[in-house]
Amino acid sequence: MNALNITEYTQALGSQAKVASALMARAQAATKNRALRKLAELLRANVDALQIDNAKDIARAIAGGLAAPMVDRLKLTPQVIETCAQGCEQLAAMADVIGEIIGMKQQPSGIRVGQMRVPIGVFGMIFESRPNVTIEAASLSIKSGNACILRGGSEAIESNKALATLVQLALLESGLPANAVQLVQTTDREVVGQLISMPQYVDVIIPRGGKGLIERISRDAKVPVIKHLDGNCHVYVDDPCDIDMAVRVADNAKTSKYSPCNAAESLLVARGAAAEFLPRIGKVYADKGVEMRCDAEGLAIFKENSSLNPVETAQEATNLVANLTSATEQDWYEEYLAPIISIKVVEGLDEAIAHINQYSSHHTDAILTRDHMHAQRFLREVDSASVMVNTSTRFADGFEYGLGAEIGISTDKFHARGPVGIEGLTSLKYVVLGEGEVRI
Repeated sequence: MNALNITEYTQALGSQAKVASALMARAQAATKNRALRKLAELLRANVDALQIDNAKDIARAIAGGLAAPMVDRLKLTPQVIETCAQGCEQLAAMADVIGEIIGMKQQPSGIRVGQMRVPIGVFGMIFESRPNVTIEAASLSIKSGNACILRGGSEAIESNKALATLVQLALLESGLPANAVQLVQTTDREVVGQLISMPQYVDVIIPRGGKGLIERISRDAKVPVIKHLDGNCHVYVDDPCDIDMAVRVADNAKTSKYSPCNAAESLLVARGAAAEFLPRIGKVYADKGVEMRCDAEGLAIFKENSSLNPVETAQEATNLVANLTSATEQDWYEEYLAPIISIKVVEGLDEAIAHINQYSSHHTDAILTRDHMHAQRFLREVDSASVMVNTSTRFADGFEYGLGAEIGISTDKFHARGPVGIEGLTSLKYVVLGEGEVRI
């Protein structure tokens, strides 16, 4: 497409979405739920076909030298498809919040004032790599009574087209407008510039991808943006804590999957727990090939190989040392998305909270502790979208939170924060009920 055609194409998408959004806003809950259940059915019936299209994207990505963590995000496995289908069904089973009136109060004048939850209207979603985002965004858009325009990355174009076709089929078979969910069919990057500059059609933009993409959209968009830039998530091992639990959770938070934004990237350890905890987690990470970038105190504890260290052979000791390196100041800020973690020994809770609030991306941070007061302070004082006690940061996910699905994770402080589900795609308007009252 030339520049003129791109403009015309994007304007057409916007116009069609605007018309569809009015129809979606008044759609009955039963109709929207029927579309979601139909979509789940179609996903399960087309696993093999979806994997054929997905294989084309993966082959092209590998041939193009795409980094391994990004290739991993591209994969549309049967398990990923089943999770998408379950998300649709979970959403269908949830109460419909559209039209809900909250906070209705009688005023001295006689009027009653409350707020009604309504759809945002049209949102634009710009995302990279993960094709399952197409289903997450579409299903949330349907449930929340919105229309959406989806622009996936060029690396997943075949997978996204196949998934979007199923979405539109589910909409049509349920009596809803197919244009309620539209996928941008071209990989031309100019579409993004057009999409973020159409306040007459698009009510909010949600970018989900690399830092460069999100920074660009935040800078250039002419419509509101819901975003997060990084997922520099921390796990703080407190004193006192259950060391066995701490090892298990710190392992899961880092190594269950390296590529998601909710994987732990930094490990803070209270000085009182470090001598017992670090040798044990060090062996776990070394066995899995995780590079540990440590402060001086952490390195010293690892290399002392105390009697508590479970390393039993010279080969294990060599393996541990090979995975140790000194951290730089920049490491405290890093989102690695790789088998790398920064490790720092801190005096205790105060230093841990201060470190997290300075270096964290305010995405998800966890404390592992047996001290109830420490846990409560951590929850109150850590300034992040999700704050956890005695569990893995990997739970920071809309599906795991019972939202059915998520459209992204917001580290903003207005409107939506944390995993963005149905309510994050709605707004509140005031409703006023009277019986002929006039203002004096």
